[in-house]
Amino acid sequence: MIQVLKIGNYIEEIITKLEDWLDAIVLKLPNFILALLIVIIFYYAAKTISNFILKLLKKKMDNISVRRIIKKITFAVIFLIGFFIALGVLELDKALTSILAGAGVVALALGLALQSTLNNVFSGVLLSFLPRIRVNDYIETANFKGFVEEISLRNFVLRQPDNHIVVMPNSIIIDEPFTNYSLTDRGRISVYCGVGYGSKLREVKNMVTKIIGDNFPQNDDEDVEFHWLEFGDSSINFMTRFYIDYTKPGQFFKAQSEAIMLIKEEFDKNNINIPFPIRTLQMDGKVEVAQQTGQK
Repeated sequence: MIQVLKIGNYIEEIITKLEDWLDAIVLKLPNFILALLIVIIFYYAAKTISNFILKLLKKKMDNISVRRIIKKITFAVIFLIGFFIALGVLELDKALTSILAGAGVVALALGLALQSTLNNVFSGVLLSFLPRIRVNDYIETANFKGFVEEISLRNFVLRQPDNHIVVMPNSIIIDEPFTNYSLTDRGRISVYCGVGYGSKLREVKNMVTKIIGDNFPQNDDEDVEFHWLEFGDSSINFMTRFYIDYTKPGQFFKAQSEAIMLIKEEFDKNNINIPFPIRTLQMDGKVEVAQQTGQK
């Protein structure tokens, strides 16, 4: 009999608790509905704003992965704001404080553990907005030259002229200087050569500047430069410099090769010799090496 009474008391207590909870739910129902509406509104607002930002980024940024992560971060930030506001409407202040405290501890732990990774991620985001470096640009950095193949959230990928791939952390590009050959439409080429000591130097200078100027037109503020450099062992050496349109290494080497052929052909027409050393081996019981200047 006593046990039956105890069970009855337990049931009454449960019913009372349920009634109290039901009353609380009824009292909090308007707040719950309002909180739900806030969450829904912020969800669609976050979705709309993140999609809008993605459209803007497509015009400013070539990197797809960075565009997507920025979109996700925007969505998450806006939605979390709405979520915290909804918790405040439900008067769940203690829960809100606990969530924020826990998030802070987790963020601190992740920040310490992933310091290097996060540094590369932020560097990747910065590189995506940096107007001085873009995908397909030809650059030189950290003793590597190549075309920018990809700027991901962690790595910077270069494709070298020999088609080999170089992968380096984004932080290297941010921390170290780099040369971007694709930022300017024109660049200067230097060609070196030498002529024999019997050549008329002023005629050689006029000959080279004319043949280069005729084949590589210079802008108003540019000139074909010619400079005698030194009295060499077998020749008087010179350098000529001129500008061409180029943003890729192939254009540079093509123009340099063409200039060398033009100079050689012009020298042949005018009997200008380009000296070269000749080595003679004399075999008479021992090897003796004599060196003299060869004339073309």
